Amino acid sequence: MNSKILLLLIASLLSAYSYASEKKIYTWKDKNGVLVFSDTPRSGAKEVKLTSQDLNMPATNTDILNTPTPPAAAAFSIAISAPEHNQTVRENTGSVYVTTRITPRFEQDFTIVLFVNGTSYGPPSDSSTFALRDVARGEHVLQAKLYNKNNQVIAVSPKSIFFMHRKGLNFAN
Repeated sequence: MNSKILLLLIASLLSAYSYASEKKIYTWKDKNGVLVFSDTPRSGAKEVKLTSQDLNMPATNTDILNTPTPPAAAAFSIAISAPEHNQTVRENTGSVYVTTRITPRFEQDFTIVLFVNGTSYGPPSDSSTFALRDVARGEHVLQAKLYNKNNQVIAVSPKSIFFMHRKGLNFAN
């Protein structure tokens, strides 16, 4: 029984080998002068002799392709967009709305601290808009700092100046 299986295996290997060696390719030019390749012979066709050469390339270390590169930390910036730099705000109640702009975008767990004339205006906020009340007449300097979730400063705005113009009170005796 084992000899029959062995004989069958040898016969199948020999037939596969002989089939591969019998494969031939023919070439000819058609009526338009185009070179045609085929495995079917035709009158006037020439057999193409194939040579098999083992092409060996040196092994290349591809480990660099598998190492993930950590995404670059986004460089954040913050700026005061309102009021505009050197803008005069005319508001008799002394109310001013300060708006900041963060790029690339404001992320969760970030906070902003607004500084008015060098002093922080309230606790850190998760909003980019601040409402200042009862601002005195005159020149005021604004600056904002952006903090990440670890309470580290990641961006500081340029200083922005605005002028509060309020109607003065005249007392006549």
